Amino acid sequence: MQKRTYIFSLLFLSLCGMVIAQEEDNIGTETVTVVKPYSPTVSDAFKIKSSPSLNDSIVLQKKKINYSIFSVPVASTFTPAKGKASGVEKTPPPTLYNSYASIGLGNYNNALVDFYTSREFNRGEDLLDFGLTHNSSRGDLDSTPLETDFYDTKLNASFAKKDRYMKWGAAIGLQHQLYNWYGIQSELFSEDEINAMDEQQNYFNAEAKAHFNMEDSYFKSGNLLLRRFWDATESAENRAVINPTFELPVTEELITISAKVDYVGGSFENGSITEGVNAGEKKYSNLQAGVTPSLLILRDDLTINLGANIVYGLDMENSENNFYIYPAVTASYRVMDENVIAYGGIEGELKQNSYYDFVNDNPFVSPTLDIVPTDQQYEGYLGLKGQLTSNVGYNIKGSYMAENRKPLFFHNPINTSRDDEKSYYYGNSFQVFYDDVKTLGVFGEINVDVNRNFSLGVNAEFYDYDTETDNPAWNLPSIKGSVFMDYQISDQWYMGTNLFYVGERDDLLSQINPLDSELQFQQVTLDGFFDANAHVGYRFNEQLSIFLKASNIANNSYQRWANFQVQGFQALAGVSYKFDF
Repeated sequence: MQKRTYIFSLLFLSLCGMVIAQEEDNIGTETVTVVKPYSPTVSDAFKIKSSPSLNDSIVLQKKKINYSIFSVPVASTFTPAKGKASGVEKTPPPTLYNSYASIGLGNYNNALVDFYTSREFNRGEDLLDFGLTHNSSRGDLDSTPLETDFYDTKLNASFAKKDRYMKWGAAIGLQHQLYNWYGIQSELFSEDEINAMDEQQNYFNAEAKAHFNMEDSYFKSGNLLLRRFWDATESAENRAVINPTFELPVTEELITISAKVDYVGGSFENGSITEGVNAGEKKYSNLQAGVTPSLLILRDDLTINLGANIVYGLDMENSENNFYIYPAVTASYRVMDENVIAYGGIEGELKQNSYYDFVNDNPFVSPTLDIVPTDQQYEGYLGLKGQLTSNVGYNIKGSYMAENRKPLFFHNPINTSRDDEKSYYYGNSFQVFYDDVKTLGVFGEINVDVNRNFSLGVNAEFYDYDTETDNPAWNLPSIKGSVFMDYQISDQWYMGTNLFYVGERDDLLSQINPLDSELQFQQVTLDGFFDANAHVGYRFNEQLSIFLKASNIANNSYQRWANFQVQGFQALAGVSYKFDF
């Protein structure tokens, strides 16, 4: 025990000496960092009981209840049916037929024939179409003693082929039209002169077309037209048009180059009616070659097409030529998605006129015309289009156009000194007068698709003309408008209407005095006219239906051209049939 006490005392004294020595001798400072790994510990947790026990005399104790079943056997013959999934009633797809035929007859001996058939080959890659239409009338009008018959018959056939990289097609067409120059002033001629008139004119047309479209190629598309047009007075015209298009992508933009070669040439056997003596054959031959490069720029809601139309025009008959450069700039901007789209542009072209086109505009022209192209210097326009609601669309446009040599129609003079084979020199035919015209126009339309069965449209046009000669813009109205409606009343009944209005037009009536060859003329104003047309039909089934068409319902005896009164109220009933051929 003493030995242990001695040892502890010795250790205590040694520690005290070390402390005293440290205080007396300054040996400096040193920082020591002790690193120890973090070793957390988790204490035990005690879960709180979700339903604590209550020891309260107020709490009522649940009474134990014993249930028993009173079972009585019952005889039953019920057998449950197997469950079936509820199906959705499907609308059967419409049956498609490859052929269609329609025929109708009406007053004024009006007749309508329409036939069309289409055949597919090679799983739809080849398509052959054939069509025939005929529209005629053999009724007489009280306003003239001459024949007023007309008919128009067309025969068309086409073939189209589609493969992986190219689509192409070709078509041929034949047409025969018959019209009469019946618009004479009867009081100016004797009965013998009227009976000696040969007022009938026949037009014939034969044409061939071809088109093709390429995929994944710089050579994008091309069109070809060949046409032969002639009449009963030995007038004839040839037309050839070639129009290839190339597309060249450059970075993010697209450059389109459209080329065009357009030739028209022909002859008339007779000279102008203003000449006292028939001067004989008139020839014309016009060639155009042009190219239109354009750059397409797409930026979000903005689309801009920057281009120019460069044309070389050659009058081969008179050995005259000229270069024309026209603007070709268009743009559109989506102001409010599909609701408001602003668009505009300025464009021009050298428009090729032809005898065929003039006859389509006015079938009562004389076969003694001058055919020259129209220099449409520019047409600038601005507009808004879009949708007011999901089923109401609109389009509003204002335009200004400057044209040199714009063709206008007015009456040929009465020239009884002529002895041409056909009787178109009694003031009952039209000539083409070329004038420089500037046109200010406003156009507006609204289309309403109430539902799949009902659609309605309204449009109106207003024009103001300024001519170089200070003459009126002959036979051009200042106001035009139309209303159309289609209504599928039920699965069987359908109907539609078309109403249009044409405002006043100015024309020029004239007569050559056979004694001194002096021209006497009188300006006349034709009243505006309103024409209402309607049709109604009933479908017995998917193939057979009947229809009734009514034209000029108001029975207006208006004149579309001066002295050319139209037929009154017309009704035509017919039947249509669809079938596989």
